Amino acid sequence: MGKVYYVSKHVGLGLLVLAVTALVTIIALSIAYDKERAKNQDTLGDGAADGTTPVPTPFTPKEPWDRYRLPVSLVPVSYNVTLWPRLKPGADGMYFFTGKSAVVVRCVKETDLLIIHSNKLNLTSFNGHHAVLTGLGQATAPAIQNSWLVVKTEFLVIQLRSRLSVGASYVLYTEFKGELADDLEGFYRSEYTEDGVRKVVATSQMQATYARKTFPCFDEPAMKAVFNVTIIHDQDTVALSNGMEIGWFQKCKNSMTTFEPTERMSTYLLAFIVSDFVNIKSTQNKNLLIRIWARRKAIDSRQGDYALNVTGPILQFYEQYFNATYPLSKSDQIALPDFNAGAMENWGLVTYRETALLFDPIMSSTGNKETITTVVSHELAHMWFGNLVTLQWWNDLWLNEGFASYVEYLGADYAEPTWSIKDKIILSDVHKVFAVDALASSHPLSRREEEVNTPAQISEMFNTISYSKGAAVLRMLSEFLTEPVFTKGISSLAVFLLKFSQLFVCCQAVENTPGMHIPHTVHDIMNRWTLQMGFPVVTIDTRTGSITQKHFLLDPDSVLDRPSQFNYTWFVPIKWMKTGVEQQQHWLLQETGNLIVTPIDWVLANTNVAGYFRVNYDLDNWHRLLSLLNTNHQALSIINRAQIIDDAFNLARAKIINTTLALTTTKYLSKERDYIPWESALRNLDYYILMFDRTEVYGALQLYLKKQIQPLFEHFKTITANWTKVPTGHTDQYNQNNAIGIACSMGVQGCGELIKSWYRQWMENPHHNPIHPNLKSTVYCSAIAFGGVEEWDFAWRMFKNATLASEASRLRSGMACTKAPWLLNRYLEYTLDPTKIRKQDATSTIHYIARNIVGMPLAWNFVRARWSYLFKQYGGRSFSFSGLINGITKRLSTEFELQELMKFKEDNLHVGFGSATMALEQAIEKTTANIKWVAENKAHVLKWFNDESK
Repeated sequence: MGKVYYVSKHVGLGLLVLAVTALVTIIALSIAYDKERAKNQDTLGDGAADGTTPVPTPFTPKEPWDRYRLPVSLVPVSYNVTLWPRLKPGADGMYFFTGKSAVVVRCVKETDLLIIHSNKLNLTSFNGHHAVLTGLGQATAPAIQNSWLVVKTEFLVIQLRSRLSVGASYVLYTEFKGELADDLEGFYRSEYTEDGVRKVVATSQMQATYARKTFPCFDEPAMKAVFNVTIIHDQDTVALSNGMEIGWFQKCKNSMTTFEPTERMSTYLLAFIVSDFVNIKSTQNKNLLIRIWARRKAIDSRQGDYALNVTGPILQFYEQYFNATYPLSKSDQIALPDFNAGAMENWGLVTYRETALLFDPIMSSTGNKETITTVVSHELAHMWFGNLVTLQWWNDLWLNEGFASYVEYLGADYAEPTWSIKDKIILSDVHKVFAVDALASSHPLSRREEEVNTPAQISEMFNTISYSKGAAVLRMLSEFLTEPVFTKGISSLAVFLLKFSQLFVCCQAVENTPGMHIPHTVHDIMNRWTLQMGFPVVTIDTRTGSITQKHFLLDPDSVLDRPSQFNYTWFVPIKWMKTGVEQQQHWLLQETGNLIVTPIDWVLANTNVAGYFRVNYDLDNWHRLLSLLNTNHQALSIINRAQIIDDAFNLARAKIINTTLALTTTKYLSKERDYIPWESALRNLDYYILMFDRTEVYGALQLYLKKQIQPLFEHFKTITANWTKVPTGHTDQYNQNNAIGIACSMGVQGCGELIKSWYRQWMENPHHNPIHPNLKSTVYCSAIAFGGVEEWDFAWRMFKNATLASEASRLRSGMACTKAPWLLNRYLEYTLDPTKIRKQDATSTIHYIARNIVGMPLAWNFVRARWSYLFKQYGGRSFSFSGLINGITKRLSTEFELQELMKFKEDNLHVGFGSATMALEQAIEKTTANIKWVAENKAHVLKWFNDESK
């Protein structure tokens, strides 16, 4: 059993027949093992499998229960868990559940302490103690001397009168009662109304540390076990869990459903659901039962059909990709009215927000369809990578989420091959994470175990670095190895992780693979990308042929307090071309190197944006590329056009090139018709809007962007026959949104009138919405911004009556666009009332309001005034809570605003910031950089926009 991963045994054995040479590329996915082995010679986490010295925590714990990590004395083998959720409130008005659990544990190190996670559970007393311990087989259980609960570390501690014997097994039995709260954590309550009837669903979210809130358990990912689940529920409901239902009987007014034993798995992958939902199903994948569950109205209106149609092909793709059969007998996917995350990969029972699974063929947009495809693809990838093969501790979460974030594009591309969806990784992941990883407050993909201890620190790991940088770095690995070699290694993943002794043999195999020109082992190359934060900017001087690399920081004056064993240098694979001809891949192994170029060549590096780095050139080459964009932009690929824009804008913010040079990359856009370059430009120009929309610069910026967007607006007006048809291209449908949205906000003639007329038609006939689903988000926002209380109140009524979650989501976002401060303040107050705005949507609604120039100060004041309440409701462990801090601080760019931000931090230290702690530090860093950038660039930017808008 490897130190980083654990593999279900019978599936792993089935893969052993694969050739050793197929393992070569997986080294990059298991670098954490070698790192942890070297690092942990003296200090291993409390959960380490070999029982060596525990890792130090920020404080010096006096007792084992003061640590956040479980001791290594006991390992769970199996659980028998029975849960009974009450879907009607008790006499005190509270919803609750009761349950009992018997966990079989094996002693691997003598101990007189039994420590298990338990949080917010009322445990039944047995002779004054919280549990009953019995021996299994020949083992005799010591008597319990004392037991108590530790709130801080969320442990149930059982002190025994004598020690447990190594090799012996015991059964720990508990009975308990917990609140079935609406907090979206653990075993919780979701509510909805159907046909005027209020209904309650008991559902679950265990990741990352919420299983302990459902039953006492060893709640760490490495503590895998088999789970035997029984659920007691009302007769008019159905119970679901990870395994297939194997038994059902009625007793009085209740039913009892039992489920087949699970695979050996982590507690965070458990799922328990009781509802009156219905399903549609398919058995097209051999003997595998695929079911989509949702509210009856949603299933009856065929909102589950699309997800069912793509699930089969995506599962087939992954079976091929991993060269391993899906190991369970069924694949359930369920859409929940209340769910904090986007989706969760519970093994055999994947849970989703309704917006991520349900598609209405009439009312939903192309974007909704793509979201469903990519989210389903992401979660199903976890059935193998994450569930079958699991990380040992949360510090290496990137291996799980980064991998799924990369291959989701492959699975989605297989399901929808006409979308060219693999290119979107550049916008959705690579460029997105560059913005975070260029900060001095970033962190490596693989963090030290001692940095990730508390539940809040664990939740903080579910961030852009783990997901998007993980995806970008794995894509780079696939690019320089080639996809077939990478895929062959992935298909042998389970074998490799069963035999870590083959690590260096496989490294050598990579170097010796015919056709591979890799200057170091994959292990050495990838260590530099995963064990140190950040990324390089590669500078090419076409006058001399020299190449250099340097750690890219958005604020070059920022101070790094995180040392790197590699001194912030990388082994950089550079794919490049000169004057349109692809050149052999070049490796930059030190700070400097050389390319063979001539001064007349235009050079483009990082073709296909294959590498995770930015590129700078000498001024002559920049001008050659700008000239090429202006005369023949299609000589460069779509994603390389987007790359040139994104690199230039960010190099300018880092003071590496002139700001006006970056702005010049947008001059050709009047000729551009493709979505990805336009989207890249608009995202970068959005920074200028955020920095200057409260200053005199904004007027000149608006005139310039109006001039650039007008041809695109006219283009789509023409090809859609005056907005009556849908563009045929998948991404063209997105760019039509850009054309209309920017044209309206920049004052292009005819745009505002068009938007208002569509919205007015809908207001006059609420039962017939004339706005095409692809355009609804843009139209709702623009029409409400142009309008007043009548338009807003109409949207609110439509929101409350919406039967499709994605339609409700569009309206919820659109209402944040109003320019009336009193409406925005009223809307902010609504976020505190879950009967108006669901808890799952509260923080994102505040974020939407903060995007609005009128709403930003209102949202900022609102959050500061109610921080204690918001933190109590969402802050401790919520994955999405950091997004709230990012959203409300984006526009901060003055010294006064920085002081306000610092005071906010100081005033709330006693409350805490939980999973938003890192986001707050990054907000301070970004605000500091914004202040300097605006001071240095405002005059130049104003002059440039004035000159170019004439």
